Amino acid sequence: MTDVADARASKPGPQSAQARRIEIIVNPLSGGVGPRAAQECERLLATLDVDANLSEINPRTMEADVARALESRPDVLVVLAGDGTARCAAAMAGPKGPLVAPLPGGTMNLLPHALYGQVDWKSALQTALTEGVARDIAGGEVDGRPFQVAAILGSPALWAPAREAVRSGKLRLAYLYARRAARRAFARTLRYCVDDQPSRRGEAIAIITPLISKAMVEPTGLEVAQVDYKSAGDAFRLAAKTLFSDWRADPTVETQVARRVLVSAMRSIPAILDGEPVELGHVAEVRFMPCSFRALAPRREQPESLPAQPEPEATAP
Repeated sequence: MTDVADARASKPGPQSAQARRIEIIVNPLSGGVGPRAAQECERLLATLDVDANLSEINPRTMEADVARALESRPDVLVVLAGDGTARCAAAMAGPKGPLVAPLPGGTMNLLPHALYGQVDWKSALQTALTEGVARDIAGGEVDGRPFQVAAILGSPALWAPAREAVRSGKLRLAYLYARRAARRAFARTLRYCVDDQPSRRGEAIAIITPLISKAMVEPTGLEVAQVDYKSAGDAFRLAAKTLFSDWRADPTVETQVARRVLVSAMRSIPAILDGEPVELGHVAEVRFMPCSFRALAPRREQPESLPAQPEPEATAP
């Protein structure tokens, strides 16, 4: 562990009075981090008015390392690691724990980009420490598994292993995953019930949290998108649009805001939670969490108004 505590009062520091005791965990093996990230982080912190304790973690003991960092009761836990570690830290901190600053050190970086924009980890760290305020981040959970950005349940999630294999350069494995996904893509129709409405059927549902939703000004629930595609082309288009784009305008999508969704299928339900593939049982409950965790991040800008679009007859408000 390395202590970084030689800052001057004249240097820029955290805007939040709650961000004085900082714990930083770094995974140098994560794809977007690198072996010299700890030293680079120290140099950046030396220019800011902060006291920080920095430690490198091992992916094999990630949960224990995050728990150890939280046991020191910091004001802020900074995470420079992959998407899975960011999700783990946010979940373990929870709504009553310290502020969390998840930096973009993974492959997809969904949560960091939602909080800090499309920037590298150095810019995100400086933004968090100089412009960040305490923010309650509303999210969701699926059978006790929290997600802070988005969840996809159904056939599109089957393509996640192939995508990761391509990113790792394992093309033969990617081909095998893709072939398996193609065989199973239209064999997993879901039945789901949104709040107290009658149950419906669909190929998949996408559930978007208020963090990136363009449909909500206030975090009142989860934006649920019913997906009813008829071909693989429709499925691929939705998968490409679901995150950080105007996916609501896709002709295969109907959306509404809900606080609870009950999903069932004849077989296990493939899912993606914040970019991480998981396999659920044949019944899953999705719930809205008014405060999933607390982040150190700039204030949220009001979502831009969506362009006027003709509503399909069955589209819910």
